[in-house]
Amino acid sequence: MSDLNKEVVDLVWGRPSSGSVSASIFRRWSQGFVFSENEPTALEQFEGGPCAVIAPVQAFLLKNILFNRKSSNWRQMTEEEQKTALCSTLSEILESACASPSNGFCLVNWAKGQSPHTSTHTNTQTQLQTQDMPAPESSQPPQQQQPTALTAEDLGFEQFHSALHKRTVMSVSGLKEEVLSLYHTWRGCCGVLLFLYSVILTKGMENIRNEIQDTMEPLIDLVHGHGSQSLVNLLVTGHAVSNVWDGDRECSGMKLHGIHKQASVGFLTLMESLRYCKVGAFLKSPKFPIWILGSETHLSVFLAKEMSLVGPESPSEQARRVFQSFDPEDNGFIPESLLEDVMKALDLVSEPEYVSLVKSKLDPENLGIILLGPFLLEFFPDQDSGIPDSFPVYHYNGLKQSNHNERVEYVEGTALVLGFEDPMVRTDDTPVKRCLQTRWPYIELLWTTDRSPSLN
Repeated sequence: MSDLNKEVVDLVWGRPSSGSVSASIFRRWSQGFVFSENEPTALEQFEGGPCAVIAPVQAFLLKNILFNRKSSNWRQMTEEEQKTALCSTLSEILESACASPSNGFCLVNWAKGQSPHTSTHTNTQTQLQTQDMPAPESSQPPQQQQPTALTAEDLGFEQFHSALHKRTVMSVSGLKEEVLSLYHTWRGCCGVLLFLYSVILTKGMENIRNEIQDTMEPLIDLVHGHGSQSLVNLLVTGHAVSNVWDGDRECSGMKLHGIHKQASVGFLTLMESLRYCKVGAFLKSPKFPIWILGSETHLSVFLAKEMSLVGPESPSEQARRVFQSFDPEDNGFIPESLLEDVMKALDLVSEPEYVSLVKSKLDPENLGIILLGPFLLEFFPDQDSGIPDSFPVYHYNGLKQSNHNERVEYVEGTALVLGFEDPMVRTDDTPVKRCLQTRWPYIELLWTTDRSPSLN
């Protein structure tokens, strides 16, 4: 691993002026994947920063539990089921990131005898090896070796990087076996970072550099410890692109990479409601009704079991999307001069005489603008999106301090998706709702708890 250390460190952490990452930032990232004692299918995050890895893993974990697992209660799992679900999820993300299967999958683990437990426990050599070797399916390690969220707090940045070992697995079946055998490693000290490094080396650092918009921007911010959008996109889509729109765009002669296909889980961000960015349909309409939600500083997860939420786009939804593509500033209207282009894009009758008639009908006061609502009512008055009027939803926030009584648990609620012509049932104006309104403009949320869940 030593010959790759500098490249990996530069890509992930950049080049700190002091020559090393601050102890507080590294400590925040040195946790493992640990399930909540109060919510067996939810991962806990102990400090700010690693949500850029934990939230995507949680989103894929929920996808597999909700839609692949045969169980009557998705919120309950035994320890053995937790092991299977987490490891299959980590394998899936590694498979997605693999740019060239012929080059194999890289797994980063502690070098033999270098587990951080050596600095905090006087274990025998045999006990140390059990940390790095596959445990028999029927056995459990002794209680004192159970991995915890943060162990070996004296482990420093340089010590961590000097204690790593890389192994390459050449088949998908071998990958799944190896990931499963390393379950206690993923759960233990620095498990999140070991997995992140595994994803990066499996993807290939040159491939990541070719996808990142600004190669000088590290995957982890050295000041605040937050993961970049490129890091989130790498875990969600397998591509470390820096943008969230669909496809590539040209800007001043530069090609800016976006998302190229429908993702399995989605991404929505509060930044879009503030008009800092525009998330494309490939992330807004994923294959499964699970979305990572981004605030200014944190990532959480919103989920539903209603598959119609991610069904094929209805004609009215397509019309809304096309109309809004001519309204990049989300004003809710377009200049009347663009009406003909919108109608052509939707394969509506666009003869000049008819367009002129529509203009006079939709803009009777000659204001020179066409509003989205009247346009949809004119051409798609009775369109049913196929989404039920109401459905149960859940919100996950892995940060203990962001949960009631610091218990990481899903917040349950009911979503109402209304139409623009419906009388508004005003519920709240929280960041969670504003984030979801970038996908469903007229959504209302009724939570079962006294307070709405937190995006931060």
